Amino acid sequence: MWPDGSCCARRVLGRRGLCASGSAALVASVATPGGGARGGARGGARGAAGGALAGVGPVELAMSLAGVPPGPPTVALTLDACPGGFDARVAQALAELRIPATIFVTAIWLRRNPEGLAFLRDRPDLFAIANHGERHVPAVLGSGTIFGIPVAGTLDRIRREVEGGAEAVLAATGSRPGWYRTATGFYSVEAIPAIEALGVRVCGYSLAADLGASLPAPAVAARIAAARSGDIILGHINQPNRPSGAGIAAGVARLAARGARFVRLDEDVSVTQPTR
Repeated sequence: MWPDGSCCARRVLGRRGLCASGSAALVASVATPGGGARGGARGGARGAAGGALAGVGPVELAMSLAGVPPGPPTVALTLDACPGGFDARVAQALAELRIPATIFVTAIWLRRNPEGLAFLRDRPDLFAIANHGERHVPAVLGSGTIFGIPVAGTLDRIRREVEGGAEAVLAATGSRPGWYRTATGFYSVEAIPAIEALGVRVCGYSLAADLGASLPAPAVAARIAAARSGDIILGHINQPNRPSGAGIAAGVARLAARGARFVRLDEDVSVTQPTR
């Protein structure tokens, strides 16, 4: 997260698969940072992390929908609400177009944005609220930083980050979130089963739409409009003063005009265990 509350850019390796049932499912794989990407990044984890972190080898989860039907694309739009504000441009566009989305919120964002929370809660048919952590701390062991954010360091600290975020969502919505995505998108491999043992699913993505809310609106819109069937799209809803939010609004409108079907992660989906 940058000093103004924006998230870092992330690198993702996409992978797709089909399940025999034809129901929506998720396929996940572990992607080492710095590999080929749809969406690019400001560098891999080894370039972004402190020297003490280099031996730990943080990874990202490349995840996409599987078993999608033929025809127009089926995608999942996910938006991170890191510490920052509420981008009403994005939320209003989704509400007007009736596009569902999964919103990953931090406890900090919930405290700072009661109006944004009310907007989401008032539309439970559109917005599923998921867990982005208590304090926006990367689920990475060891010491050092990723994109300037100190890592959690220990499994106990990672568990506190996940549980604290879940408690905040429960208090705000009355429902315990079933999905968690770490700050910066990087995990230590050992952290993944520890998080899953808390009863939550660990989320990745296949298409980084706005690179941490850093891209101009036309670039963001073009990325989203070109989404492939099965994509889990990552964007941000916490930067109302940046042009990237307008790009998300325009991009989802263009994708909807292609006849795309948008699904939420709390629908009937399953996730394969990543290769560790």
